[in-house]
Amino acid sequence: MKKALLIIDRGSKMKEVKDELQETCNMIKNKTEYDYVDYCFLEVVPPFIDEGINRCIVRGADSITIVPYFLYPGMKLKDAVKRSASIIHSQKRKMVITKPLSYQPIISEIVLDHVQRLIKQKGVNIDENLCLLLIGHGSSDKRAREAFLFTVQSLKSVYNNVQFCFLELEPPNIEEGFKQCIDSKPDKIIVIPYFLHKGIHIQKDILVDLEKAQNKFGFRDLSITSHIGVDTSAINLVISLAREAETNSGLF
Repeated sequence: MKKALLIIDRGSKMKEVKDELQETCNMIKNKTEYDYVDYCFLEVVPPFIDEGINRCIVRGADSITIVPYFLYPGMKLKDAVKRSASIIHSQKRKMVITKPLSYQPIISEIVLDHVQRLIKQKGVNIDENLCLLLIGHGSSDKRAREAFLFTVQSLKSVYNNVQFCFLELEPPNIEEGFKQCIDSKPDKIIVIPYFLHKGIHIQKDILVDLEKAQNKFGFRDLSITSHIGVDTSAINLVISLAREAETNSGLF
């Protein structure tokens, strides 16, 4: 029986996002026994879900493990799962859908590792009054906010001063989050972009809003960690979630 693993991402026009997803797929393929590993998008640009599933079938997959590659629960996640189930049911193929990345402690560990790596690279004195500012995308779905705050609380278990904000859709916005940091009179602010990929939000939108906040409050001592990106721990998490779902389903 040939097995495929298909990652479903939200979608982006940015080449960097596609490159990261392709690298992720290559790493999963090299570490597992899947016959085929690929990605597709829920929206924005192709390959969309139907094309992604069809690629698996064309390559002879008898079973497909679907990985919703989302940091947050909510409507986007539900939509991806429903579309996948509907398409595969019509194709009469075996399918299992893994848990998303939300509420996974490993993601919090990756974020903490990025912070500690930046502190080491910049030679930051850990005795300084640091303020960590975690920036999420933002959502109208309260479940997404709750999942985001799960990571915030994980950071607070290690660092005393952790604030959070959102790029769009819900408060506090970046300016408001920046002010919360300033009010604590920090020596340095470390910004953590809580995003999977190096898309337009990372390359432009967050930077624009941070620059505006810095100009308004006159605080310049700021460093930005890397986004989650292609991370070995994240790869291992995807593989673990896939194996867990396959075992629990009894199909594989």
